[in-house]
Amino acid sequence: MTSTVVAGVDGSPASTAAAQWAAEEARRRGAALRLVHAWPWLTDGVSSYAEPDDLPAAAERTLAEAADAVRRSHPELAVHTDTVLDAPVDGLVAAAADAELLVLGSRGRGGFTGLLLGSVSMAVAGRSGTPVVVVREVGGEGAGEGAGEVVVGVDAHAPEEEVLAFAFQEAALRGARVRAVHGWDLPPLFGYAGGAVPAGEIAQLEALEAKLLSLALAGPRERHAAVEVVEDVRLGAARGLVEASAGAGLVVVGRRRRPIELGPRLGRIAHAALHHAEAPVAVVPHG
Repeated sequence: MTSTVVAGVDGSPASTAAAQWAAEEARRRGAALRLVHAWPWLTDGVSSYAEPDDLPAAAERTLAEAADAVRRSHPELAVHTDTVLDAPVDGLVAAAADAELLVLGSRGRGGFTGLLLGSVSMAVAGRSGTPVVVVREVGGEGAGEGAGEVVVGVDAHAPEEEVLAFAFQEAALRGARVRAVHGWDLPPLFGYAGGAVPAGEIAQLEALEAKLLSLALAGPRERHAAVEVVEDVRLGAARGLVEASAGAGLVVVGRRRRPIELGPRLGRIAHAALHHAEAPVAVVPHG
């Protein structure tokens, strides 16, 4: 069975960039590309199902234009199109259930210009059981060209194998190195110290965090011996990851699966990366 990379398209510049990014990723993986347009109002409101002839011309045109653009840049790629008769978040999550990857633009056609990340992309990244990559439009901050290292956020105290495996696989596919970033914060007791923390104490703490990061990476490094790894320990978890994203080809963060998907679904590190990283961001569910 051929593996599939799914990209959500809606005609926005960001979704156009996402479709092209997804096409290149499908090429790397030897997968087919499925372009999906999710829209709940494709019927006349009477019948539960729609025939192809009932679909609005705008929806068909959006998919056709995206598919034509991808086929021009990747003529060897198998490209399929599909319209999902569902709300965007539910439709995209369901469409990618059996895919290797779901790729979205950072903002859709309905987004406000000043927003860095649209509500659909945020909600899908927080719910999808499939890894989600969010791509910004070409020419904007974080457009990403596929070059550069793969930056992965690592909690050295509780490393997640699924997140690390995804990052190392991506690096191997790209012939890139992994930059494993472990951002750490001072223990709460230093917040009440009433002054600057002695440099010697910070150095000791950082050395301990660096040792934990090396231990967390031992297994993935052994399984991916050909992948170069840079171990990067920084003070400030979210800030450190965002700073490391400059010039990266991809940033990888984790999202914990929840038995009941209620309330906030993205942790602060994933949230910060999606809003501020200067590269496409992959959110990998784990746990």
